[in-house]
Amino acid sequence: MTPFEIERLEFTPEAVKTWAPHDHRNTNWPVVYVLDDAESGRHRARGGAFNEVYVGESRNAAARMRQHFDSPRKQNLKSIRVIVDETFNKSVCLDLESYLIRLLAGDGLYRVLNGNDGITQSDYYDRDRYQETFREVFEQLRSDGVFTRSIPEIENSDLFKLSPFKALSQDQAIAVEDILEGLFHDLDSGSSSTSVIQGDPGTGKTVVAIYLIKLLMDIATTGPAEDLDRDSLFSEFFTEGFRELLTDIRIGFVIPQQSLRTSIKKVFVKTPGLSPDMVLTPFDVGLADEDFDLLIVDEAHRLNQRANQPSGVQNQNFKLITGRLFGSDDTTKTQLDWIRAKSTHQIFLLDAAQSVRPADVPPELLDALVRGAKESKRHYPLLSQMRVQSGSDYVGYVRRMLGTAPTTSGASAQGEAEPPIREDFDGYDLRMFDSISAMHEEIRRKDASVGLSRLVAGYAWEWKTKNDKAAFDIEIEGYGLRWNSTQTDWIASSNALEEVGSIHTVQGYDLNYAGVIIGEDLRYDPIEGRLFVDRASYFDKKGKENNSQLGRIYSDDDLLRFISNIYAVLLTRGIRGTYVYVCDPDLRVYLQQFLPSNT
Repeated sequence: MTPFEIERLEFTPEAVKTWAPHDHRNTNWPVVYVLDDAESGRHRARGGAFNEVYVGESRNAAARMRQHFDSPRKQNLKSIRVIVDETFNKSVCLDLESYLIRLLAGDGLYRVLNGNDGITQSDYYDRDRYQETFREVFEQLRSDGVFTRSIPEIENSDLFKLSPFKALSQDQAIAVEDILEGLFHDLDSGSSSTSVIQGDPGTGKTVVAIYLIKLLMDIATTGPAEDLDRDSLFSEFFTEGFRELLTDIRIGFVIPQQSLRTSIKKVFVKTPGLSPDMVLTPFDVGLADEDFDLLIVDEAHRLNQRANQPSGVQNQNFKLITGRLFGSDDTTKTQLDWIRAKSTHQIFLLDAAQSVRPADVPPELLDALVRGAKESKRHYPLLSQMRVQSGSDYVGYVRRMLGTAPTTSGASAQGEAEPPIREDFDGYDLRMFDSISAMHEEIRRKDASVGLSRLVAGYAWEWKTKNDKAAFDIEIEGYGLRWNSTQTDWIASSNALEEVGSIHTVQGYDLNYAGVIIGEDLRYDPIEGRLFVDRASYFDKKGKENNSQLGRIYSDDDLLRFISNIYAVLLTRGIRGTYVYVCDPDLRVYLQQFLPSNT
């Protein structure tokens, strides 16, 4: 028998007054409740607006409801669901509250009215048993129309993965708290600042950025009369004085990659306090009429230096922006300089070992940025691996295997890293395949069981299907495959399972399982014992283009750094596992030292 009950009543003072005396637990017991604006389980749009939901916990539900009636933000709410269990305590309720908030944000049916400062994932006695109860609560709420998708479907969605409603790891929480303290000090004193958040793939840099933006907007818009949880992680910033410092603050979130930018805009549409207009390209920043108080730059290693842009319009805009900001068309200026010139405060999130094109800002500028942040005590390293389900240093292992391990300053040091000693990663499905068709079939099986499993590859094949939809782009052992048919949100697209994603569609994203095809652009010389590139087998024109603007010619060693970085990124997308197929026979033999065979 299910130990919990879910009671439903109207969100009105009269209904709560009648309900309160029926059970002592309504006024003196820890419970979790869900408030929403759907009438009789029917969801509807109000002038294009989203349905809204709020999740809370309280030891006195009836009294807490009376406080909600006074909140201007909750005047549209219609119904109350109270989740009661004889075994619940405060820790359980905080955990269930956070659990439901995260899943509601990821489901996408509602806009979640909660702030994100109270999201927790703390341990407590018998937590594993309660997790099963939480899943049963979810299913009952789903049958009542509160959720529209299953838990795996929600957890595989970008709305969930990129949501600001996250429980931060310890190093993420330290970074956010330190950044807030420094920012408020600078806002109060009128000082400017530059901060750097640095971390390997999977350490949650993007999560920190989105969480921080949501938190700042909540602080800016939460009135003094709002009833807040004073025990929440960042409650000190919701006290007198902080909100006033954020009055009319102008914040921009700069994302160089098109696909990731589109996904994050969808999240911002669904999140109160955030707007898709906050999500910007570097060109949007440079062309903006007004300056920004704060610019947060995700994947800052993908900002551009002066180089031939993908379009003539962007080439003209690069000159125009540089001239406006610095008085002349100074070709030494980069988009990094634009960000600094257009904002009082900047936060750069970066991993220099994920630079994948010659047009990206060069390593020496990233090194200088990191050194400056360290000198000013505004450098925040993220160390906890949030993506790969392995207790060992899988990311470091991959980078040592490909020779892309970073230096102490953060830039990759191609050729300087010693190959790794063979390691086994318990609980992580790492395999090398001898058959491309067998690897694809395994990816299909994994997608059917857990979802979000995709083939990805280096840019070692021409894009034939751009002009001939019936052709195959990638042909290996008589097996034909096609490149991604869309640049935007490819991972979630309908054809993705039968296509192959490039670096430009997967950088910044998570997969459950990644099947990585290493083409003949990356090869191995067994005599010299080193990796090398086959320039003729690399088909990303912008990936190997010399820089006529700056008079730079990129050698094969330069190209090796970019291509090795690309494969290091691809090999670190998988949460549960990574499968590898290698085209070059000598490289296959070399990598067999480090990767288990598919047997």
